[in-house]
This record gives sequence, C-alpha cells and structure tokens, in this order.
Amino acid sequence: MAQAASPVRAWIGTIVFLLLAPGIVAGIIPWLISGWRWYDWGTAAWVVLPIAWIAIGVGVGFLLHAFALFALHRGTPAPVAPTATLVVTGVYRYVRNPMYLSVLAIVLGQALLFGSWSLLVYAVIVLAAVVAFVKGYEEPTLTETYGEQYAAYRRNVPGWWPRLTPWRR
Repeated sequence: MAQAASPVRAWIGTIVFLLLAPGIVAGIIPWLISGWRWYDWGTAAWVVLPIAWIAIGVGVGFLLHAFALFALHRGTPAPVAPTATLVVTGVYRYVRNPMYLSVLAIVLGQALLFGSWSLLVYAVIVLAAVVAFVKGYEEPTLTETYGEQYAAYRRNVPGWWPRLTPWRR
C-alpha cells in the first residue's frame, strides 16, 4: 500500500496532475485541433449549444469532484503518488472511472460546441487509449495493491456506465 502524503502535498500533487493530464487531454489538445472556434449551428443552436455546455459543465464538475477525493484521501490520481486507501467515496460509489468519463464529456461537449468532426474522432481515440490503459495497467495494479477490497469494488461498481444508486460497502 502507498504511504499517505501530507494534506498539502496531496493537494499540490493533485492540482499539478489535474493541469497536466486532463488539462492537456481535455484542454490544450482540443484547442490545438479546433482552435476553439465557435460553429454556427443556425436555428439548431438553441438545442445543440445547451447540450454542449451541459456536457462540458457536468464533465468539469465531476472531474474536479473526483480529483478532490484523491487529495482528501491524502494522495493523488497520479500513479506515482497514489492514496494509501482505495477511493470508493463520492462519485466513485457510482462508477469506477469518473475521471475518464468526465474528460470524454468535456471533449464531446467541445466537439458539439465547435462543430468539430476532428474532436469527435479525437474523443474516440482518447476512449480507446483510456480503455487500454485501464485494462492493461490500472485494473491489474489496483488488484495487486488493494486485493480483495478492489475485487469487491469491481464486482459491485461498473467501470463505464454509472449505477443508479450508490454502492455501499
């Protein structure tokens, strides 16, 4: 099991990782792809734009919540500085991969907002990369680190489609 960091180090590490990982994947790369140029949806704007902004807003909200849980558990989401205990509170009671889903919601919201097929293709590539990372590294590492605790969590909380009710250990 990982050694718990001080609260200050946990928050600093979490914020740095937030800026580096999702900041690049859901911020810088979409900007490079789309230039963040607004698309003129014409008369469909009243439907498309609220959906885009809701996806982005919900994605950002859940992403910040999920990241904060790691700092509150005195660790970071970064594999090099994990928490000492498995994080199964908050949004993690509903779905095992809320950060990845949040990043995808942000990218898909931007694809709608900017009318960008390139961002849609990028979202598919991000999804494939994330699923490969989860299956090839994250799940085996969490199984090795947390054993039966993670196995029970994995049996009860879906990885990609949220539960309707929170999981209670």
